[in-house]
Amino acid sequence: MAKKSKTLYQCSECGHKTFKWVGKCSQCKEWNTVEQSTVSLSHRNGIDSFANRSAVEPIVELNDVSTERMAYIATGIKEFDRVMGGGFVAGSTTLVAGDPGIGKSTLLLQAVAAIAKTGQKVLYSTGEEGLEQIHIRASRLGISGDRIFVVGTGNVVEIAAHMLQSEPVVVIVDSIQTATHPDLDSSPGTISQIRECASFLSYHARANHVALVLSGHVTKDGSIAGPRVLEHQVDAVLQISGDTSGPLRMLQGVKNRYGPTDELGVFEMREEGLHGISDPSQVFMNQRVNEGSGSAIAIIVEGTRSLAVEIQALVTASSLSSPRRVANGVDLSRLHLIAAVLEKHMKLPLANHDLLINVIGGFEIKEPAADLAIALAIASSMTDRPVISTIAAAGEIGLAGELRSIPGADRRIFEAARLGFENCLIPSAVGGIGSDNTVKVSRPSNVLEAVRFALKASSIRVKPEIKMEIPSG
Repeated sequence: MAKKSKTLYQCSECGHKTFKWVGKCSQCKEWNTVEQSTVSLSHRNGIDSFANRSAVEPIVELNDVSTERMAYIATGIKEFDRVMGGGFVAGSTTLVAGDPGIGKSTLLLQAVAAIAKTGQKVLYSTGEEGLEQIHIRASRLGISGDRIFVVGTGNVVEIAAHMLQSEPVVVIVDSIQTATHPDLDSSPGTISQIRECASFLSYHARANHVALVLSGHVTKDGSIAGPRVLEHQVDAVLQISGDTSGPLRMLQGVKNRYGPTDELGVFEMREEGLHGISDPSQVFMNQRVNEGSGSAIAIIVEGTRSLAVEIQALVTASSLSSPRRVANGVDLSRLHLIAAVLEKHMKLPLANHDLLINVIGGFEIKEPAADLAIALAIASSMTDRPVISTIAAAGEIGLAGELRSIPGADRRIFEAARLGFENCLIPSAVGGIGSDNTVKVSRPSNVLEAVRFALKASSIRVKPEIKMEIPSG
C-alpha cells in the first residue's frame, strides 16, 4: 500500500510529539527543545509494514521469561559494587556522569581491569582520548591491560561490530557525547546523536547480553548533558561528585532498575587511582576543631550506611542591603527555612548578617535530618559559643520550631556510639528508639531546648547590646 510522509515535531527532553512547531513544549514546559522529524505513514497506521508475520516479535508468557543470563558482574571494588547493588548486570546499560576531571574514566578503567583479572574480556572504546593516553593512565594505575581490548572510535556501528566479534562481558563507551551514528548528519554531542546512539548501543548490548557502560558529561548546573530522555533510555544512572581540588569523591545512584538508588560510595583520589573508603565518618571528622564555634556533627543516613559529617557555619555582620546566604553541601531553601525559624523563635538577628554554611569534605546532604545540626552550628557561630564536642545531632525542624521524627534513629545512635560520642540529640517524637550503653540519648522537643542543651547555657550574649534568653522548658 502506498505510504505518505508526514512532518512531526518532537521534544528532545520528554519525547512529546506535536503536528506543529512550538517554542515551548506543552508537556515538560522546556523552551527551544522541539525539533522537526519526518515519518512515513500508511493508510492502515503502519500495519502493512508487518506483512511478513515472522518478523514480528513474539509474545511470551511472563512465567516463561528466563533470567539465567542476567547475572551480576562484580568488579571487586566494594564501594562501586555497593552502589550498583552487586555489580554490572549483563544486558543492562549504565550511565556514569560527572564533571570534567572528576575521575569517571579512572574509575571505569579500574572497574574493567578488576573484571579482566577474573579472566573475562572487556572492551573499552573511546572517542575522546587516544589509545596512548589510555595506556599511560593504565600504567600509572598499575593495570597490566591483559584481556582489556581498546578501540579508538566513537562510531556506534563499529563498536557494535567489535562487541559481536570479541564477545566481551562489559563494554565501556567514553563518552556518549562523542559517539556518532553514520546514518545521522548531525555532529557529535547533538541531541539527536546522543539519543540515537544510546538507543542503538543499548539494543545490541541487550541482544548480546553484554553490560554496557556509558560515560557522560554534565552541564554547569550539574545535570547530565544531552536530552532528558537519555536518563529514561538507560537502566542505571550513577553520578560522581566532589571537589576536584580535594581528594574525596562521592558515587551515588540516581536511578537503578536492578538495585538500590540511595546507596553512597566514597572514594579518595590517590596517585594510584580511586581508593574506596570503608569508614567515611572518620575521614569527614579527621580535622575537626573541637573547641571552635560554628561547628556541629550531623548523623545522616545514605542507603544502608550511616555517616557522621561536620557542618560548619559562619555568621558575620553584613554591610549589604540584602545579606548573603551561601550553602555548600545543603539545599539553600532548607537554609532559608532554618534561618527563619531561628530568627522567629530564638530572636537571633540573622536578617542583617551574612550566613555561610559548609559541609566538610564536599559532601552533599539531601535529607532534612541534618536540620538540627545546621541550626546548632548557626547558633554557635552567632553566639560565639562552641557546641559540646561529644554531642552529635539528627532531627528535622518544623516551621513552629518543633523537632519532627526522622527515620533510622537506631542506626544513627549506633553510629554515634561507634565514633565515641557521649550524647546524641534525637527528636522526642521518634518512637521505638533503642538504647546503647556507650551513648546517652537526649530527646529535645524543639530547637530551643536542643540549642540550650548543646551550648550548655540558659542565657547567651549575642552582642554586647543584645541578650538572648533561651527558655529552660
